[in-house]
Amino acid sequence: MTSEVSSVGTTATGTSSGSTGSTSLTSDFDTFIKLLTAQATHQDPLEPMDGTEYASQLAEFSMVEQQVLTNDNLSTVQAQLNLGNMASLTGWVGMEVRAATSAQFDGSTPIVVAPNPAASSDDVTLVVRDEEGDEVNRITLPVSADPYEWDGTNFEGDTMAAGAYSFVVESMMNGEVIMSEVAEVYVDVHETQMQGSEVILITETGNPILATSVTALRDPNAEGEEEIAT
Repeated sequence: MTSEVSSVGTTATGTSSGSTGSTSLTSDFDTFIKLLTAQATHQDPLEPMDGTEYASQLAEFSMVEQQVLTNDNLSTVQAQLNLGNMASLTGWVGMEVRAATSAQFDGSTPIVVAPNPAASSDDVTLVVRDEEGDEVNRITLPVSADPYEWDGTNFEGDTMAAGAYSFVVESMMNGEVIMSEVAEVYVDVHETQMQGSEVILITETGNPILATSVTALRDPNAEGEEEIAT
């Protein structure tokens, strides 16, 4: 289950943070003035403080005050930019994105896997795992980035039950694995969320993926795909 992140909640948090910072600054400034007044009141009349020292202390506090206020303003601007990024990506909901994640098998429709084996490998294997992480099939692939359609079958050739499956491409050379990485697949986007400063996409399997990890985007009802610059 995923927890929904709303723009209202995020905006409120940013506002509260800025308000807290301003209140803290006001309190600190009042305390500073009281201390400075007490210092002047109880100074030795025979050796009074130099007026330039008062001015120096006030200038230093003012600089710190301005820096804190600037940081608060930058945080507010960053939060607004993040919300803008999430809003712009809400158009991806209902679309298919390609990323290194698990895919939902419906029990009949093949899943298109985009392998990217090491160019120096002499043997490539696609390892298919179920939701529990158990290996259900191992398929020999050519040393190529050409898409491969997994038909949903296991070692025995039986069709697996509907569910989420992940795909790992093992690149081998001289019988040793030189690279092992999760293959990219197309998945449906069901939701966008903000987590910190990152926009997260919630896929059909419930898995969260970074929007920045997406390498292609396509409309499931149209032909063709749009490559995403990385």
